[in-house]
Amino acid sequence: MIVVHHLNDSRSQRVLWLLEELGVAYEIRRYARDATTRLAPPELKAVHPLGKSPVITDGERTVHESGAIIDYLVRRHGGGRLAPAAGTDAHETYLQWLHYAEGSAMLPLMLQLYVGRLGEAAAPLQPRIDSEIANHLGYVDQALAGRDWLLGVELSAADIQMSFVGEVAGAFGRLAAHPNLAAWVGRFQARPAYKAALEKGGAYSFARG
Repeated sequence: MIVVHHLNDSRSQRVLWLLEELGVAYEIRRYARDATTRLAPPELKAVHPLGKSPVITDGERTVHESGAIIDYLVRRHGGGRLAPAAGTDAHETYLQWLHYAEGSAMLPLMLQLYVGRLGEAAAPLQPRIDSEIANHLGYVDQALAGRDWLLGVELSAADIQMSFVGEVAGAFGRLAAHPNLAAWVGRFQARPAYKAALEKGGAYSFARG
C-alpha cells in the first residue's frame, strides 16, 4: 500500500491529486505544521532524514522530492497514463516541466514567501524577486497559450507537478497579468480528482486559484 506522509498546506497535496487521477489506492498519514514557525514536525524525520513533505512509502521503498515521487508513481502505478511514451519528443518536454517546477519556477515564489516576513528589510531584494516571478509566470503563461494543458489537449503529470507554482502565484495575487495561467489553475482545480484529493487531504489554503 502506498502511504503519503501528508503535511498540511504543502506540496504533498499534489501527490494526493495524482493518486486520485490514477485511481490508485493509498493511505494518508497526517502531519501538522507548527502553528508559530510553520515548520514540519520532527516526526517526519522518522520517515526520511530531511524531515520534509512530500514523502511516500511504497512497501519497503521510501521516495522523497515531488518530481521524483510523481515520476515514480506514474512509472510504477500509472499504466501508461498521465505521461507521454518514453522516447518521444513529448516525453522530453514532459520531463523538462517535471524538473522546471522546483528547479526554477518555485525559487522566486519561495523567496517572496520568506522576504514577505521581513517587512522593510526586504525592500532591496523585492525588485529582483518581482522581476523573476514575472519572468517565470510569463514563460508558463506563454506555454499555455492556445492549449488547455502544458502538453496540449490532455492533462499530464507535468500539470500536476506544476500546479503548486500556479497556486502559490495565485495566493500572492500574481495571476491577473497572466490569463492563460489563471485559466489553467481554474481548470485543474475544477477536476473531480482534484476536489476528491482536497476532501481527503484536509484544509489547503492554496486552493483558491
